[in-house]
Amino acid sequence: MLNLNNRSELTQRVIVGALGGVGMIGAIYFGVWTYFGLFLIISVATILEFYKLLRLEEHLPLRTYGTCLGILIYCLTFFMELNIISTKWMYLVFVGFTSAYLIKLYNKEDKQPFKNLAYTFLGVMYCSVPFALIHTYVFFDTQYHYEILIGAMLILWANDSGAYFSGKTFGRRKLFERISPKKTWEGSIGGAALAVTVSLVFSHFFNSLEAWRWVTIAIIIVVTGTYGDLVESLFKRSMSIKDSGTTLPGHGGFLDRFDGLLLSAPFIAAFLRIFPPNF
Repeated sequence: MLNLNNRSELTQRVIVGALGGVGMIGAIYFGVWTYFGLFLIISVATILEFYKLLRLEEHLPLRTYGTCLGILIYCLTFFMELNIISTKWMYLVFVGFTSAYLIKLYNKEDKQPFKNLAYTFLGVMYCSVPFALIHTYVFFDTQYHYEILIGAMLILWANDSGAYFSGKTFGRRKLFERISPKKTWEGSIGGAALAVTVSLVFSHFFNSLEAWRWVTIAIIIVVTGTYGDLVESLFKRSMSIKDSGTTLPGHGGFLDRFDGLLLSAPFIAAFLRIFPPNF
């Protein structure tokens, strides 16, 4: 068994990142249902981690209810993209949101019901909706385009890795010191350069998207991925914690690992739906 406890943080980061990356790419490539199951698990783990951190500050979000609502949105979107169900089933989501008020109405222990309802809904919007939106750029006319998601993930990881190592080596000028003291302009530029390079290389192997679309996705990921990291840092700072969890050695928790995806997924979905590719 691989023991990571005695290894440096960087070594842990590289090993876990490599193993996790290979596993994710394999699951996405293998088929629709392995993709569905993988991202459902990640989505649930992420929102549960979010609610767990809120409880550290004695907030009382509807953890189980919010998680189930997130699962509902994820599953409905998936089956709608496959044309298994019609879009009318999405009305269940609105019922789900409004029904939450009734639960708090009968909860005598909660002294700040609307504040905790807001945290419940924030968890769904921040942690669950982005994973549901991934379906909208993986499926076009019910066809599963695994290469788009794999490409987006590789670009995202390239941006993260390029920023990390460039920042470690050349970092001088602070990017957003108030929120993330270690993040630098040099790191961000290095991440952007590697992300765009990976997008161009990927476009040569997969022509389902034109090169300009891959580069646009890279630019979206560079900007929103960086802001996603900052948003999550702001959240952790408000909770007075360093990492969102310890599930992924060298990376922290699921929020730490997927913060860039949470913010980039809605923008990628909007781009590819407003300017759909010609398959």
